[in-house]
Amino acid sequence: MFKGRKKLFTQIGIFMAILGPGIITGSVDNDAGGITTYAVAGADYGYTLLWTLIPAFIVLLVIQEMNARMGVVTGKGLADLIRENAGVKITFFIFIGLLIADIGNTTTEFAGVAGSMEVFGVSKYISVPIVAALVWILVVKGTYKIAERIFLLFSVSLLTYVISAIMGKPHWGEIGTAIINPHMEFNTKSLAMVIGIIGTTIAPWMQFYMQSSVIEKGLKMKNFKYTLIDIVIGCVATVVVAFFIMVACASTLHENGIKIEEAKDAALALKPLAGNFASQVFAFGLFVASVFSATILPLATAFYVCEAFGFEAGIDKKWDDAPEFYILYTGILVISAGIILLPNAPLIAISLWSQVINGMLLPVVLICMILLVNNKKIMGQYVNKPINNMIGWTSVVVLIALSLMLIVLQLFT
Repeated sequence: MFKGRKKLFTQIGIFMAILGPGIITGSVDNDAGGITTYAVAGADYGYTLLWTLIPAFIVLLVIQEMNARMGVVTGKGLADLIRENAGVKITFFIFIGLLIADIGNTTTEFAGVAGSMEVFGVSKYISVPIVAALVWILVVKGTYKIAERIFLLFSVSLLTYVISAIMGKPHWGEIGTAIINPHMEFNTKSLAMVIGIIGTTIAPWMQFYMQSSVIEKGLKMKNFKYTLIDIVIGCVATVVVAFFIMVACASTLHENGIKIEEAKDAALALKPLAGNFASQVFAFGLFVASVFSATILPLATAFYVCEAFGFEAGIDKKWDDAPEFYILYTGILVISAGIILLPNAPLIAISLWSQVINGMLLPVVLICMILLVNNKKIMGQYVNKPINNMIGWTSVVVLIALSLMLIVLQLFT
């Protein structure tokens, strides 16, 4: 019996040591852009689009597992592998697109900081510079261990959206019906929303951050089952938070015919419908998610751009050891925070369309990933199983089809 307990405690200890990359990568996906997308989906379509979270969860789980496995086996980042196998020219064009999208995404995070703090009466000219400075200090002056602990705390804080949803008194019968009987309108707005939901649930930059973080943590294949548990928890948390954000807005805003354009609008609109506390909880969740993602997203971008072009990268490295990494990270923060402080900046358009761009760029990243993870020279015995390939390639085909339909509808409507 003592041996059994000792083994259990050993397994828990290993899991706690490995815990982090999956949960952080999944949780940061519910950023300001994601919350805005889910909130608008709930307000505009009610419970109708909740079904999209089921296939999104399956695809997210399969992709994250492939991603982590590739990082553990090769010890190389995804960007590094793409450059080695696709060449510098192709890598350059892929990463220019991703860099532009991520600057838009980071701008959205600071829009979330500004909007959430305005609910509490704090001007964006105070909140944005302070948060940008604190985020910069955490990454540039901190270590990976300290940053990871703070990130895990942020992850738990996102569960506040469960409270907001329950206070909205949702109709669980209607929710069940919407999930069991999927429905989608084939028009420009509806397709853009579906692509946006998928694009924010499975963002391209996540794949690069996930792979870099398992490498930075030094994970090995002998303990991969614990990494897989970490990934499953992260994916479940991602979809649960997304579900309750959509439910919160569907059961209050949609039922009262209230239209919103950003997550801050949802927080303000909840006040007369579900009470001041529900409004503040929603705003607090938005603030936490925005700060969390404003840290991780430019960090992930700096990681994969530096990896792609052979520069040193990593939080545990000093500025002199990885100047390109820290300069790029600082530049993304300054540009994104600066855009928010501009008068009349088109923040809503940046927020929603950055998610749509994510959905359009995702197939490119997935094609690279699937080709790499099936290469025996790279992966050896750890290449994909048929079920992984089936789900991966199906996701690519569906995303490309949806993106083409959106483009055609925009051209001819």
